[in-house]
Amino acid sequence: MTDLTTHSVVGGPASPAVSRAPRTLHRAAWIGALCLAALAGCSSTPGGEQSGVPVESRPIGEPGVAKKPVVVDALPKAPVGQPPISGAPIATDQRPSGQLPGVLQDPKSLLSRRSVYFEYDSNVVRDEFRPMIQAHARFLLDNPKLRITIQGNTDERGSREYNLALGQRRADAVRQVMSVLGVAERQMEPVSIGEERPRATGSTEAAFAENRRADILYDGEDKPPVGK
Repeated sequence: MTDLTTHSVVGGPASPAVSRAPRTLHRAAWIGALCLAALAGCSSTPGGEQSGVPVESRPIGEPGVAKKPVVVDALPKAPVGQPPISGAPIATDQRPSGQLPGVLQDPKSLLSRRSVYFEYDSNVVRDEFRPMIQAHARFLLDNPKLRITIQGNTDERGSREYNLALGQRRADAVRQVMSVLGVAERQMEPVSIGEERPRATGSTEAAFAENRRADILYDGEDKPPVGK
């Protein structure tokens, strides 16, 4: 009897505690699998985008942002209140062809005076005419395209040959003063007229004094302005 009872306990149907163990293990494995799947879904980022993450924005000019090339105007800006600066070449001479600047004819300008007067039988430039010569020298320096002819004149006394030589010395004397002031030789041409072109007629001392001179003529002029 004892042996039969022991056999029935060991080889008989399993007890409730023993039968529940496989079910508990299976349920725990299933729950663990679900947890792993949930964690894997949370850590993935589909398509490389992150929903809800703010996009960083940087103002232009901060480091790390490519700058657009700056276009600089070829011409400077005109000051406020002044006309715009033109791209056209600056006109250095707006006079019609063959017409001299008006300042050379203006009686109020020192440049309208063109005659240097000399003492009898002399080619020495007197101090009173140096300011006028300096004004013409300055004008020629500022206008290097202009040229002048310096005409030396004499009164009627003396031989024709002597007066031509004296007229040349007077013209050269004026040219030399301008040359010292910086005027280029190519802008000046000294010539002698001698007694051939008197400004005053007659054999008086006043007429002689009027004819002892050197005239400054610009290209295109045949004689100095009326105001000498």
